[in-house]
Amino acid sequence: MSQKTLTDSGQEGAVEAPAAASAKRWWILAVVALAQLMVVLDATIVNIALPSAQADLGFSDGNRQWIVTAYALAFASLLLLGGRIADLFGRKTAFLIGVVGFAAVSALGGAATNFEMLVTARALQGAFGALLAPAALSLLNTTFTDARERARAFSVYGAIAGAGGAVGLLLGGVLTDALDWRWTLYVNVVIAVVAFAGGWLLLHNHRDAANSKLDVPGTLLVAAGLFSLVYGFSNAETHDWSSPETWGFLVAGGALLAAFTWWQTRAAHPLLPLRILLDRNRAASFLAVLISGGGMFGVFLFLTYYLQLNLSFSPTKTGVAFLPMVAALMVAAQVSTTTLVPRIGPKVVIPLGFAVAAVGMAWLTGIGVGSGYLSAVLPQLIVTGFGLGLVMPPAMQLATGGVAAEDAGVASATVNAMQQVGGSIGTALLNTLAASAATAYLAGKDPTNKLVQARATIESYTTAFWWSAGLFAVGALITFLLFRRGVPEQDADAAPVVHM
Repeated sequence: MSQKTLTDSGQEGAVEAPAAASAKRWWILAVVALAQLMVVLDATIVNIALPSAQADLGFSDGNRQWIVTAYALAFASLLLLGGRIADLFGRKTAFLIGVVGFAAVSALGGAATNFEMLVTARALQGAFGALLAPAALSLLNTTFTDARERARAFSVYGAIAGAGGAVGLLLGGVLTDALDWRWTLYVNVVIAVVAFAGGWLLLHNHRDAANSKLDVPGTLLVAAGLFSLVYGFSNAETHDWSSPETWGFLVAGGALLAAFTWWQTRAAHPLLPLRILLDRNRAASFLAVLISGGGMFGVFLFLTYYLQLNLSFSPTKTGVAFLPMVAALMVAAQVSTTTLVPRIGPKVVIPLGFAVAAVGMAWLTGIGVGSGYLSAVLPQLIVTGFGLGLVMPPAMQLATGGVAAEDAGVASATVNAMQQVGGSIGTALLNTLAASAATAYLAGKDPTNKLVQARATIESYTTAFWWSAGLFAVGALITFLLFRRGVPEQDADAAPVVHM
């Protein structure tokens, strides 16, 4: 059976695992989705709680960004290592350690008594998330071997990955309003208990790359390269683009990633086998995840500011305001992965999704000082969410489908890395562009006038939305050019699409 070829290369007794996994596969999906939700939530759940945390712990505005950036830096720079560890030492082991570690450091962050303790906890969250996320996605890829069931599973997973940020805003608002900002971190302990119990009972510890060795030079190069890249773009928020702390790290990151790519062609046991990147559909899917991750922050970040500061929404009401977008994204996720891509292929569906999302973001630029949610925000959110639902779930499915079982973890890690790096770059770019737009608007005007201030703020938001729309439009063009025509093969019996 094809299921055995994907899963019986692990420990003794694993020959029976496919049948067991098949019977429990939907429960496994629930456990994996829950763990992924925990990881995705933490990219945004703390954002709404930041003002409360800052008031409680007394850290400066300049240090505030590091509560978010510490997580992104650790997560992005260690993802490929986490994916390879899952392949080498077993996905169940990696999954369970990731869940327990994530919960423990979340509790540490919730109990933080100062800024340094909170930042350390956030960085450790990113590190354990880098172990957990690729293990979860590779478990999904190897559990669902039937093409139709895999499409359905990835529609759920992709919807969570795409909508989790908005759900994080909602949950963060509810917890902050009802309890305390610390519960935005403590809630992970509750989720982790359920995920750990399910993982312990349901999962099998497959070790498809058990005969390989860890690529230490490659690990150091890619971790340092991704760290430098994300750190450089993060510095663009607080430093000028001409600052060595910005361009210096960006150049260093590019050089280190180039060196990493060169080393992967020489290494006996490469951390990221280049055969994973050389298939056109997979490369296009990676880029789609990168671009959608960058553009989505134009929705979450700046629209959160607009709803709270301009429309005076509470944190909870802000989170609720994003729910129609989540619903639209989940509907589109189901339609795209189970119906559209299997029938007409990704060359039409994913560029169309980017185009729809671009229209939604361009439409959102119509907000003004006196605009209302129902007319100026809600329809645009639904359109944007539907477009992203046509992009992210099928892109994630195509990025991990068709790889050899021993490469499932690292392929999954690459998907997560693309989303996280895209989000980090998008945040830095859009923040910088928005701030510049506000400064330019205030030039020659009275900055103490409240109406002028409000209009300058709107100018910064709409600038970010226009750039997000442009980013999605570029995504439409790139994916249309790169994706092959026709319906891609998603047969689990197939060997890797590209051989070295």
